[in-house]
Amino acid sequence: MNLYCSQESRRGATRRTSAPSSYLFRRRKSAGPISSLGRLLFANGLSLISLDDRALLNRAFQLTGLDDLGDPSSREGLAVLLKSVESDARLNLTGRLCFRSEILRMLCNRLRLQQDRKTHPNIADQVIRRPLFITGLPRTGSTLLHALLALDAASRAPQVWEVMYPSPPPEKRSYNYDPRIYKTARDLRWLNIIMPGFKSAHMIDARLPQECIAITGHSFISHLFESMYFVDSYRSWHDSHDKRAAYEYHRQFLQYLQTRAPGNHWVLKAPSHLFAMEALLRVYPDARIVMTHRHPLEVLPSCASFTEVLRGAFTDTIDRKKLGIEISRHWEKGARLAVDLAQSNGNTRERIFNVLYKDLVGNPMAVIRNLYNRFDMQFTNETETAMRRFLAQNPQNSNGTHRYSLEEFSLDRDAERRRFAFYTTFFGIEPAS
Repeated sequence: MNLYCSQESRRGATRRTSAPSSYLFRRRKSAGPISSLGRLLFANGLSLISLDDRALLNRAFQLTGLDDLGDPSSREGLAVLLKSVESDARLNLTGRLCFRSEILRMLCNRLRLQQDRKTHPNIADQVIRRPLFITGLPRTGSTLLHALLALDAASRAPQVWEVMYPSPPPEKRSYNYDPRIYKTARDLRWLNIIMPGFKSAHMIDARLPQECIAITGHSFISHLFESMYFVDSYRSWHDSHDKRAAYEYHRQFLQYLQTRAPGNHWVLKAPSHLFAMEALLRVYPDARIVMTHRHPLEVLPSCASFTEVLRGAFTDTIDRKKLGIEISRHWEKGARLAVDLAQSNGNTRERIFNVLYKDLVGNPMAVIRNLYNRFDMQFTNETETAMRRFLAQNPQNSNGTHRYSLEEFSLDRDAERRRFAFYTTFFGIEPAS
């Protein structure tokens, strides 16, 4: 199972004007027996699910028969993360089991990728040319845009299945029929069990493009973990830490994936790229950047609600007021970085394309055409047909409606409007209503 929080909703998610009456009850009821068992075990000093870094590393070595993780800097992030999870996250048993499983999966992936790079040194010779990165505040349509751009046969986007299980490198001839696709689809079915409300809030499938934090998570320098868990001390460390190693590993991951299944250019996506643009551009100096924008009065409650869905599966304690403050302050920083990026020097500014959410939802094909023109890309009839088919097959709210409001997270509409006025004024963003 692989779940990520800073991705956005399907098109047209609606706001809710009253607080939910039963969401927390339903969530806790579904996980109740497991959580009760966990409390019993821990209360008796029988914590059998170790999150000790040495124990996890030894288990990964045992599972793979390998012991080289590559860049040793990953161990620092892992140690900080595990300590933070133990002290901050207040995991229930479901959370502890899932977190341990995910860390082991990423460690095993690292070990296998490192071994393959040593066995096949040509992987390091792969060139990543003019990758296209989608970023911006979350819940602004970037998942939809990512999915559409990935339909171009000339593009290459990391799909969910190959990010979850990258080794051995996917092959072009079997790419659409790889058995790992079925394995990933089977894993994703757990979403309905442990995260009620996930599918109404986010579009995910084994064959859809995956967000970059799922890749940088393998470096243990990533926004992935603070999206999924309460890890305050890890967040403080991560905020002040150089992101270069995370993007170097990101590049190695892409090199690995394209070795036997290449494309003309990569199409990549994560709102968190806003917080690491300096490192991103050092590693990818020819990157093209698409920024998506939506009014914060719609972004904030949607993001807070989705974060609650994600974290709520792994802890029994969520303070909605604190969560609202966290989301508002974090993405205020993101919005300021978006403005800074738009005002950057001429070379970088010339490679930025801005997309308003209302335009993307209202006329996605017009936005796509303008984007292709902006970056001098060929927009073929085959690509347009594929995109139109995708839009027809994935109508708005087909998996249910994601409902949310500012009030349920104790966010004041007027105060948030003032807080983000610098951002909405700069980009000319109007609220939907």
